[in-house]
Amino acid sequence: MPSYSIGQAARLLGVSSETVRRWADGGQLRMEREGGGNRTIDGVSLAAFATERATALSAAPEEIATSVRNAFAGIVTAVRSDEVIAQVEVQSGPHRLVSLVSREAVDELGIAVGMAVTARVKSTSVHVDRPGGNGS
Repeated sequence: MPSYSIGQAARLLGVSSETVRRWADGGQLRMEREGGGNRTIDGVSLAAFATERATALSAAPEEIATSVRNAFAGIVTAVRSDEVIAQVEVQSGPHRLVSLVSREAVDELGIAVGMAVTARVKSTSVHVDRPGGNGS
């Protein structure tokens, strides 16, 4: 089973190492000490924590029913539009999402820089890479 250092876990979760330490010290994230005394997080526990945290951060309001399971809560960082189309950029933790939508939709929703939004992604092609993997 893979295990991760505090720094690796922080990068995967998109937070600082200090935040991971606080979560561990507060009992929210289970860590163990390896032979050298360094704290590590087993991969299964980290995956469960990341899933719980993501669910809490991107929970849809109860009045929204959707089949889209990939939801990213974030903040609008840029809106560029012409007469027909708009490009909306959303920063969700360490992830930058860019969406092309109609300018009419942007106007109707009142989307503007600084607004909290949820970007929902539905895709027919999702690629998963593993560092050091053979890519096939």
